[in-house]
Amino acid sequence: MSGGMRRREFVESVASAAAVGLLPRIRTRSQGSGARDLENWAWVPGGRDRTAAEWRAQFTRLREAGISGVLVSGGELPLVSDAARSAGLRFHRWIWTLNRNGDAWAREHHPEWFTVSRNGDSSLVKPPYVNYYRWVCPTRPEVRAYLREVVDALAKSPDVDGVHLDYVRHCDVILPRGLWSKYGLVQDRELPEFDFCYCDVCRQTFARESGHDPLELPDPAADPDWRRFRWDSVTGLVRELADAVHARGRMITAAVFPTPTIARTLVRQAWDEWPLDAVFPMLYHRFYEQDVPWIGRSTAEDVAAAAAGRPVYSGLYLADLTPEELATAVRVAVDAGASGVSLFNAAGLTDERLSAFRGSIAG
Repeated sequence: MSGGMRRREFVESVASAAAVGLLPRIRTRSQGSGARDLENWAWVPGGRDRTAAEWRAQFTRLREAGISGVLVSGGELPLVSDAARSAGLRFHRWIWTLNRNGDAWAREHHPEWFTVSRNGDSSLVKPPYVNYYRWVCPTRPEVRAYLREVVDALAKSPDVDGVHLDYVRHCDVILPRGLWSKYGLVQDRELPEFDFCYCDVCRQTFARESGHDPLELPDPAADPDWRRFRWDSVTGLVRELADAVHARGRMITAAVFPTPTIARTLVRQAWDEWPLDAVFPMLYHRFYEQDVPWIGRSTAEDVAAAAAGRPVYSGLYLADLTPEELATAVRVAVDAGASGVSLFNAAGLTDERLSAFRGSIAG
């Protein structure tokens, strides 16, 4: 059997395990939004051993609390799809995009696809920070074609409402400040072991465009053309994925870093230039040593940066929010112009948090 056939079979298997339900838009109303209707979402990690009754119970609980859509990363399709439909939820498939640690096919057959640090280390062989940080290079045409097949296989299903991209960026060249102590790091500059990608394709492509090998730049971190090259490599990929999803008449959304400035600086992600149908900025305030009002300030920046009419759903990290703080976070996000919020993740919705969330959007 040819390598191309094996790849097609793998992509089709991803689709059969990942398609999600298509349902009409359902909204809730917020106290702080006046006459504006809102949508609220939850990221839901999958579980293959979950029964149909368990999926239905979880989704019904979310819907009754005011959640109108779910971003689900796994689970058996018939069970998950039927449960979402019965609960009246919109359903996007949540996938890891450039972080391909779980992609055994790519790891086995294409180790050359994985990004290379300024130190010359492959993220496949020596992943930075944590063992699952294995990234493929968005500059490579073969990577783009492969990921386009993955999202197309999802989007062509009549049951799919949308595809939700996660890890659609480079590895964190600088971690959020609140995580430095966790990894014993001080990242007040771009360190070479966390600076990606310097693979042969990136170096050769940049050299053709600029006349310079990035490894020979006096200070790669300060070079505006090299920074723009990395932003554009991810943006080019997203545009191709969006074309594939839109050609199937489906929505494409993404989880992104908190603001365009933070996203560009920390992970080479210029998400405000992407042709998405909605953005889900991850406003995890304690990661950045910030308070709850920062969520509102960042949301305002995101709404201003997003293309006209593109919804912004402020991502809230439940583990760092008491029930009272959750209610406040929802209000400040909506008051700043968010079209709703998205909760990470559904497993953290205790009865107390769920009650607080329900109260924050009632009225």
